[in-house]
Amino acid sequence: MSYANLLEKIENHTARVAVLGQGYVGLPLAMEVARSGYNCLGIDVSTATVENLNRGVSHILDVGAQELHEAIDSNRYVATADYSMIAHADVISICVPTPLRKTKDPDVSYIQASVAAMKPYLKQTGVLIILESTTYPGTTNELIADELECERLILDENLFVAFSPERVDPGNPTYGLKNTPKVVGGVTPQSTALIAAFYERVVDHVHCVRGSREAEMVKLLENTFRAVNIALVNEMLLMCDRMEIDMWDVIQAASTKPFGFMPFYPGPGIGGHCIPLDPTYLSWKAKSYGFYNRFIELATDINGNMPRFTVQKLSKIMNEQGKAIKGSRVLLLGMAYKPNINDLRESPGLDIWQLLALEWGADVVYHDPYIPHISQFQSDSIELTDDELARTDVVVIVTNHKDIDYDYVCQNTPLVLDTRNAVTQDFPHVIRL
Repeated sequence: MSYANLLEKIENHTARVAVLGQGYVGLPLAMEVARSGYNCLGIDVSTATVENLNRGVSHILDVGAQELHEAIDSNRYVATADYSMIAHADVISICVPTPLRKTKDPDVSYIQASVAAMKPYLKQTGVLIILESTTYPGTTNELIADELECERLILDENLFVAFSPERVDPGNPTYGLKNTPKVVGGVTPQSTALIAAFYERVVDHVHCVRGSREAEMVKLLENTFRAVNIALVNEMLLMCDRMEIDMWDVIQAASTKPFGFMPFYPGPGIGGHCIPLDPTYLSWKAKSYGFYNRFIELATDINGNMPRFTVQKLSKIMNEQGKAIKGSRVLLLGMAYKPNINDLRESPGLDIWQLLALEWGADVVYHDPYIPHISQFQSDSIELTDDELARTDVVVIVTNHKDIDYDYVCQNTPLVLDTRNAVTQDFPHVIRL
């Protein structure tokens, strides 16, 4: 009867929900769950994060203070660092980080730690566990279903396990969690039915796949598609650079074709949690089956070398003006991995900074309206003033934030390397990547 009881709770919104991890994925999910009428518990290991959330202070750009206060004031949301509170949860969503180790194999320790922490407190009357963290196919079965099943927790009796890939796109003004279709797949058909019933009450559209392994593969396919196509245009950029062809002009012209072409854009590298890492999860897992993803390996190599190409291009254009990078003041404009967000994860700007400072001897500073401080380099964002720009030898536009006055920067700086095609005016001293 656990399945029927749990389904009834989900359908009448009396199921209590816990979201593990209150970061870029977990906090927006918790807000949407609370807004849909469920009581939601946000669990995070950081006590500072928990205290701020309960005071209505959000650390995620896509979750504003008003939205957070509304969830708290409605008594639908509360944050905690106490895992024992999971004893009250009927539905548990795991939204913890899944980074790569230095050896390029997936680090699933956060998932394992979450499973170990929750296991003593899980309800024996029936609980649905949902993994949302991006990982390799088979993780939901191996690290959650197999680890949790025991004498008091039996799959399809009182334990149900499923996967749903997060599709969060930070800073996207059009598509959020609610209006982006949710892919779901359980380790059993009953688990699929339960997760579908839950998310049908949270988001606009739910798409069921055969099982959790298919759902896990969906996310990897989506981001491998992007990584490979970005690598293609990056390689085309490298070729066009040698042939003195304007790649940006080529892409703009190709984009006029109404069929058979989808524009992707070159840049100084790729960032964020998904595109640089997800294809590597897939490639790593495929090797255990004796399959080698040549496209993924090639794309990873091309994209991973774009920060170094950016610095080499900078050296070339400075050399043409009789300057050297060593000892020059280089201003990196924009450090987030994509425009208009405060997310530094895997940002190519970090690699460019390290190359410039450690290998080329540059004096590096940065400006980013969304990132006031970068602890890795113990540096604060500088203001874009006449004096600061007058002291700058070259500006490198790394991220094309909308809140930056590029005309002002270009008018007050002797040399600009634009890696994002951000400058719209025709300045002779602005060179595009």
